Amino acid sequence: MNRSLKSISKKKSVVIVLLVLLLALMTACSSGGNTDSNSGGGSSSDSSASPGSNGSSGGNRSNPIKVTFWHSMGGEVGQAVDHLVAEFNKSRSDIQVEAIYQGSYDESLSKMKTAMGSGTGPTIVQVYEIGSRFMIDSKAITPMQKFIDADNFDLSELEENILGYYTFDGQLYSMPFNTSNPILYYNKTLFREAGLDPENPPRTFSEVKKAAEALTKDGVYGASFAIYGWFMEQLFAVQGQEYVDNGNGREGLATRSLLAGEAGTTVMNWWKDMIDSKVMLNLGRSTADTKTAFNAGQVAMILDSTAALRGIVDTVGGSFEVGTGFLPRPDGAEDGGVIVGGASLYILNDRPEEEQKAAWEFIKFVVSPEQQAYWHVNSGYFPITKAAYDQPLVKENLEKFPQFKTAVDQLHQSKLNNATKGAVMGIFPEARQIVEQAMEEIINGAKSVEQALADAEKEITEKIQAYNKTVQ
Repeated sequence: MNRSLKSISKKKSVVIVLLVLLLALMTACSSGGNTDSNSGGGSSSDSSASPGSNGSSGGNRSNPIKVTFWHSMGGEVGQAVDHLVAEFNKSRSDIQVEAIYQGSYDESLSKMKTAMGSGTGPTIVQVYEIGSRFMIDSKAITPMQKFIDADNFDLSELEENILGYYTFDGQLYSMPFNTSNPILYYNKTLFREAGLDPENPPRTFSEVKKAAEALTKDGVYGASFAIYGWFMEQLFAVQGQEYVDNGNGREGLATRSLLAGEAGTTVMNWWKDMIDSKVMLNLGRSTADTKTAFNAGQVAMILDSTAALRGIVDTVGGSFEVGTGFLPRPDGAEDGGVIVGGASLYILNDRPEEEQKAAWEFIKFVVSPEQQAYWHVNSGYFPITKAAYDQPLVKENLEKFPQFKTAVDQLHQSKLNNATKGAVMGIFPEARQIVEQAMEEIINGAKSVEQALADAEKEITEKIQAYNKTVQ
């Protein structure tokens, strides 16, 4: 190896080591309990082609290429992952995929950083959306765009508003997998009893408060929203406002948080006002607790992931009618929309080339309309492939759960811009924790809205700048 190549290799190793050390601190501080995993392609005729190999993966029936897939989908959703893998393995004799559950997103990422660059990690890893900047900066991945271009894969068949989150500098770095966004869940039965229109959920902050006032009686609260950093991020986006500078971290590395600006104070003044008016119940950070209260009829409105819909409807049964509405926005806000949540699939570049190509074959299979239809119905996450909505399975599911149409409409009506693509920063898990602490301080009266957000903005900015020094 010549001196220049040694230098490049050494620089890459230093970057990985620094990022790994920083990640250890980030994952130790991130909340983990409210990640969207715990709640949210080409046509099938394309699924046999491999980039640059005319459909040949390099394996054969007696010696198939093994692809290791690390994921964070537990329970019934994990069973849906296993089904996708089994269907792919039945369809191919030259490739075999092994799916291995690695625990929460943070746990999986921690395990991956230990294996990073050693050749002992997975071929494919599922990483939550707020880990995107870290994954790119790690230099440990092969951008998905490389396989897309080599295969002439038609990205127009996938949902543009979902691809937007994972696209940087014109390149798709990972393939969206489990995707959701937040919606308003409301009790139509309580709406009727309060004299409210059950088919017309509140759309603005003032409408939410007015409805909550009418609904709060007889031991029932009008609303309960979990103290969740993801909700704060979304409530910036519906205003068309960016969360960090430099185009939300998409036109260059973010250098500072914008938390304490007008967008943030508008959200928290509204939230605090409803708490102080005793029309909203504070149940802390867990969306599981707000869901439990909603399902029991103790609160009339909550915010939660679209991926929670099936579980909520099944749990409520016939005790009341569940309605869904768009995520509320401040009065007069028109240029925004929601950000997709969930996770995406990355291919690791320390695996042999033929193994990476085999991983791409599996990913193409997963995003085919038929498999996306199955995934949507059995996981509650969005299909990322447009043609999946034409599948009989999806049509039947929308008839059974018409409330999901709200989520689809909200996704399609969101304007795609830097605000709705979502913020990007290397310390996002830790930033989310800091935001949640600030929200608690405001709600509990420990600090004013302005002071809590200013303190959090300063702390996040300092951590962003410390992170940037490790990658510049």
